[in-house]
Amino acid sequence: MLTVGSVVLGARDVPGMVQFWRAALDYRPREEPSDDWAVLVPRDGQPGQQIAIMLVTSVADPAAPQRHHLDLYASEQAGEVERLLGLGAQRVEWDYPADADYVVLADPDGNRFCVAQK
Repeated sequence: MLTVGSVVLGARDVPGMVQFWRAALDYRPREEPSDDWAVLVPRDGQPGQQIAIMLVTSVADPAAPQRHHLDLYASEQAGEVERLLGLGAQRVEWDYPADADYVVLADPDGNRFCVAQK
C-alpha cells in the first residue's frame, strides 16, 4: 500500500517559499532548510500533510497550466484570502463558474493554489 509522503512544490526561491508557506499554514521545518530543499510539517500535534519545497532552475512559461496545486480549506475564506495576500500571495485571473466556492491565488513564486470555503 502506498501513502503520500510529501506534496512537493518547485520553486525558484526556496528560502522565500519556506517563509511564505510557514506563515500561510503555520508549519515548521522538519529539519534545517537548505537553499535548494526544505520539508515543512504541521506544528506538533496539528493535522496536515507534509509539504516539500524543491529548487527548480528551469524557466517555465508562467502562462502554462500547472499540473498540480494545493486546495486549502478555510472556515473563514475571505479572511484567509486577505491574510494570504498580506503574506505575499497574488490573485490569479480566473474564469470562475457561478457556484464557485474557491478563490485561486498564487504564492510569491507563482505556484497556484485554491482557498475553498469549508
